[in-house]
Amino acid sequence: MSYLSVSPTLGYVPSSMSNPARNKASPALRGAYAWRRPLLSWTLTLLMALFGGVLRFFRLGKPRAVVFDETYYVKDAWTMLMTGEARDWPENVQVNGVDTSVNTLFAAGDTNHWLASAEYVVHPPLGKWLIAVGLKLFGGAGNIAAWRVSVAVAGTIAIILMIRVALRMFHNLPIAMLAGFLMSVDGVGIVMSRTGLLDNFIMVFALGAFLMLLIHRDWAIKRLRKRFEIDSSLRSARWIVVGHGRATRLVLDSPGPMIAFSWWRAGAAILLGLATGVKWSGIYFFAAFCVISVLWDAWLRRQVGYRFWLASGIFRDGIPAALYMLPLYGLTYLADWENWFIHPDSYMHNWAANNPGQGVTWLPESLRSFVEYHVEMWKFHTTLDVPHAYRANPLTWPLQIRPTSFYWEWIDGHPGLCSLNTSQRCVAAVTSLGNPLIWWLGSACVIAGIIIAIKHRGDWRIGAVVIGFIGGWLPWAQYLNRTTFTFYSIVILPWIILGICFVANEVRERASALTWRLTLAVTVGAIALVSLFFYPIWTGMPVPYEFWLSHMWLDSWI
Repeated sequence: MSYLSVSPTLGYVPSSMSNPARNKASPALRGAYAWRRPLLSWTLTLLMALFGGVLRFFRLGKPRAVVFDETYYVKDAWTMLMTGEARDWPENVQVNGVDTSVNTLFAAGDTNHWLASAEYVVHPPLGKWLIAVGLKLFGGAGNIAAWRVSVAVAGTIAIILMIRVALRMFHNLPIAMLAGFLMSVDGVGIVMSRTGLLDNFIMVFALGAFLMLLIHRDWAIKRLRKRFEIDSSLRSARWIVVGHGRATRLVLDSPGPMIAFSWWRAGAAILLGLATGVKWSGIYFFAAFCVISVLWDAWLRRQVGYRFWLASGIFRDGIPAALYMLPLYGLTYLADWENWFIHPDSYMHNWAANNPGQGVTWLPESLRSFVEYHVEMWKFHTTLDVPHAYRANPLTWPLQIRPTSFYWEWIDGHPGLCSLNTSQRCVAAVTSLGNPLIWWLGSACVIAGIIIAIKHRGDWRIGAVVIGFIGGWLPWAQYLNRTTFTFYSIVILPWIILGICFVANEVRERASALTWRLTLAVTVGAIALVSLFFYPIWTGMPVPYEFWLSHMWLDSWI
């Protein structure tokens, strides 16, 4: 048997099996760096981040109020900065004999009305510490922009990460810049980057971890191909024919090298530990991303040409990866709670001492209290069922059926855009509503991408999109009776965008150059105009009431 050709997919292919069409390498195996102009790509990446950053930082201190759940997270961050732990706050205090809202006083810079008692907080502390960093660096709570600057920075970093993720998935700079543009101008991305809440941090940590796993994947491709060349050239190399008919493949009877460990994969575990240190929902990303990363490793072994690819992927890569990723993840999460362990008056810190013989008795007292605190948090999250005007069923999030109104106020006079129509009353609103075209088109593209992948017998990139939904959205389906809000959907925004990019890439590869450019121009232009139209009600700009009402395309948006 003579070997006339080498295929990244089939290995060494004898002349009787050689077929140029079948031996063409898949895009994933053309090399880890298909783009050839890194200086240009990074320049455009930073310019797009600058554009998106301006949208996030412009008028960051407006509205001058404690917006929606900032009442919890910002005040917690402030007391953590002042005392080391979150403290309870009264709703109102007496000021000159008048019952006054603490939130009103806090927004005015009067920030010292917290109580001595530690607060029962229902989310891990990292996100609030990140908000506290902004308070520390930019003038304290007297500067409203200071408590929002950390989320604005995170939202800007997300644009950079989004571009680099798309570049590694599609190896095409226009597609990557499309991803960055969509992240820059989407309404949920903008609002959550201008409001002192936690969910933006989860999205950024998860997206960063996903990028690291993509880098690991590219590293694994390079390592597998290099080792395959060595293994297949050995005199002792043994070849096996597998499959039937057109699916026949010649594979190397070898498990291939171990690719379980890379610093990129370790970094992903740490970032996912940080995501969980913001909110527990980060654990779903950890589970989903670990599974997909191991499956990537296994499938790459198959594509390169090794036998027993699934068993090798599980036992040579999956189990060893778990042996270091799980401890890294767990230790990172535990480190997020350092201040809770340090401060003896933190909430439930002394529970074990006050309840001898209860809880997990074989643990040291501090860890026993820590575990019991988590039990209390779990009970809260799994039983939360409080009526709320903007409560939204998780199944409706991708279509933005019931957006969250963060802020609404009638404005005296006619400032800003209200001067365009002085016959109407003036309002200022902040509505966490995504750009409808992005979310509706993205949802359709994810479905279309799955159909395309099935038709073409698989595509790992749509699998990557789906895994983002599994990690960020699907777990909420088990809590349909829980009080949830549409702004939680910020964590699936990257995968909504990647769904659009997947279909856009299909158009680029299969349509004429003119059709592709026209499709891209029309899509970007329409989305840009919609974002320009909605930007005032994403950022609390004073506008005429009828102008605000013209944005309420669905009755459920009001």
